[in-house]
Amino acid sequence: MEHTATGPASSPGAKSAEARPSPLPLTERQEARRRRILAASTTLACGGGFDAVQMREVAESSGVALGTLYRYFPSKIHLLVATMEDQLALLHEALRQRPPAATAPSERVAETLLRAFRGLQREPQLADAMVRALIFADRSVSAEVDTVSRLTTTIIVDAMDLPDGPDARQLSAVRVIEHTWHATLVAWLSGRATVAQVRQDIRTASRLLD
Repeated sequence: MEHTATGPASSPGAKSAEARPSPLPLTERQEARRRRILAASTTLACGGGFDAVQMREVAESSGVALGTLYRYFPSKIHLLVATMEDQLALLHEALRQRPPAATAPSERVAETLLRAFRGLQREPQLADAMVRALIFADRSVSAEVDTVSRLTTTIIVDAMDLPDGPDARQLSAVRVIEHTWHATLVAWLSGRATVAQVRQDIRTASRLLD
């Protein structure tokens, strides 16, 4: 199952987030616990959207103590942004195994984002929960939001598949594509854009790479 979305390429708290010490690597047991938490968050969001993801419910579903859950994720917003990062990582891996087939970089990017959008259409409640978390995220979540943005950029740049990497103009186009991607998702989830309009906007923005 593939889902993805992204927020702004930068956030007001980015500099302060960069100054934080890097967290220690998780042990195998801690990583397994974190995976259970993210799986529980995903399941609850798929079933009932943003409001269904309650920290107590997540703790019970994942088999961890509520206090332990808060040590991993200080808030519901932190948890849902991490859920988005997890879904993006799954998409990235799927794209590595089955990369876009188009020849032109712009077409490859459009194919990639349209594939991601189809995944979001299959689980609209999860999509809504993740995008709402990005919208509600404050400076305390800036590091997590930046991670989501960087991973989205990586997915787009990888889809371009340029031997020498993108130049400055192309990187600017990538940023515009990301902004368009986020805005069209918000418009679609709020009922202000149809599926056809989202698809057309993705194709139009991707052509900036030509």
